[in-house]
Amino acid sequence: MKREDLLEVARGDRPADTVLTGARLVNVFSGEILETEIALAGGRVAGVGAGYDGAERIDLGGRCVAPGLIDAHVHVESSLVRPAEFARAVVPRGVTTVVTDPHEIANVCGLEGIRFMLRDAVGVPLDVLVNASSCVPATHLATAGAALGADELAGLLTEPGVRSKILGLAEVMNFPGVIGGAPEVMAKLRAFAGRVIDGHAPGVTGKALNAYVAAGISSDHEATTEAEAREKLRLGMTVYLREATNARNLLALLPLVDRWSEPRVAFATDDRVPADLLDQGSIDHLVRLAVAHGLHPIAALRIATLNPARHYRLDDRGAIAPGRRADLVVFSSPEDFRAEEVWVAGRKVAEDGRALFASPPADATSVTGTVHLDPEALDFRIPAGGAGGAERSIRVIRAIPDQLLTERLTMPARIEGGHAVADPERDLAKIAVVERHRRSGRIGKGFVTGLGLRRGALAGTFAHDHHNLVVIGADDRSMATAARAVAAAGGGLAVAAGEEVLALLPLPIAGLMSAEPVEWVRERMDELLAAARELGAAVHDPFMAMSFLTLEVIPALKITDLGLVDVERFEAVPLFV
Repeated sequence: MKREDLLEVARGDRPADTVLTGARLVNVFSGEILETEIALAGGRVAGVGAGYDGAERIDLGGRCVAPGLIDAHVHVESSLVRPAEFARAVVPRGVTTVVTDPHEIANVCGLEGIRFMLRDAVGVPLDVLVNASSCVPATHLATAGAALGADELAGLLTEPGVRSKILGLAEVMNFPGVIGGAPEVMAKLRAFAGRVIDGHAPGVTGKALNAYVAAGISSDHEATTEAEAREKLRLGMTVYLREATNARNLLALLPLVDRWSEPRVAFATDDRVPADLLDQGSIDHLVRLAVAHGLHPIAALRIATLNPARHYRLDDRGAIAPGRRADLVVFSSPEDFRAEEVWVAGRKVAEDGRALFASPPADATSVTGTVHLDPEALDFRIPAGGAGGAERSIRVIRAIPDQLLTERLTMPARIEGGHAVADPERDLAKIAVVERHRRSGRIGKGFVTGLGLRRGALAGTFAHDHHNLVVIGADDRSMATAARAVAAAGGGLAVAAGEEVLALLPLPIAGLMSAEPVEWVRERMDELLAAARELGAAVHDPFMAMSFLTLEVIPALKITDLGLVDVERFEAVPLFV
């Protein structure tokens, strides 16, 4: 609809397409809930107030209406389904816009991965907006399937069919590179000068944080304590309260929110798996969680709508006001936000938790066939060397429940037959990362504690952010079985014990996503989790936990195909001390 035509409706000179009557509008500008009517025309809000005529009048019966929710930072790939199926999971929850960083698939398939994500979202009522992936690869300490420099990323800003969806630069995870002024990092920042540049600075404080912010980075979603978040807020950053599957930080950061700080806070899910999306929800879950722990319902809704819209300069959404997108959520109780109807661009697209749309067929041929390794050459043995014997000590990654951070431990190695082996009695599992992009045969090997695995093995090609094949196990035979099952499936997740594959979820799209319906993927994930728990895995989602043990930009100790990485020193370190 032309602006002039919308003005005619707003003036009352011509009828609206739809008038919603009996509405209690949640006004995120004024903090009020107002009984009113809402006139919609051409996919936008034409007017708010009584007296509008419309081709259709719908009585909401006194229910509340809020703007569509906005996820300020999400990796769609972590849902294990393509964007069209992701939409079927989150739109019925009230989410109408997501700001995504497709760096998972970009680290496997480069620019074609980003293009695929945008193509796949066409035709579903979810606005998928992209921040160009700044860290492909994340660092020089892992092998990714692609490399995107400043020129390639800047090209997205002018590429037809893509440019209209690019907001800015995604989380700049190479924080040492930013702080130190690394030329390749500074080139990316310059290429996106004048646009929103999002951050990723876990544990960065003091002068280092000042330098990070001075580089032009305006947000952070990695704070895990109120003190860390407050320091970032004081320097002008927008702080995202994250509640992911494996990084649950919202409640720890909620005390940060008051009348002064609230405009600089937004909600983000970052990484959530199908079961959590379908059972708990997306941003709607964060709204309910915040309200249940004392946040005013209107403040929670503003954090979920207007605040991220302002941060990303999306002045066409985030509120119900004349000229803005008619992305609306109808619900009964501000104290227990649950979407009953969802409208996108003036059209009802979900009702009572059910999507009123289908996902179009997938065309993923350009992003399949991405697992390149020799499954028969897998060797997970770790020679212990000559001197020291059983008294040798090793560096061990300690997984922390509900956090992406890990601890760096030193433990005595268990030596058998001249090799360091897993020791389930001490909750010490072996972990290996197999390079799967270039068929190099390279395998990084180490040990992890904190997962509870007593026997068998888990494997997957979802391993942040390089997405090589990662496998954790209590014995080498089970590890080889799980790894080979994943490779044969063209990517995916598996559980094995000995020679038996107990559960398998194929993820043929870049080794990260399925083309199947989200409900089917959830069922397969339930089977995987049940099998993993039978082997002793004790964390909420051991596959999500496993995937982050390989992310070499979050402290303290991680592992890639190049070996152990001390993140705080930003260098590779040997397994044996």
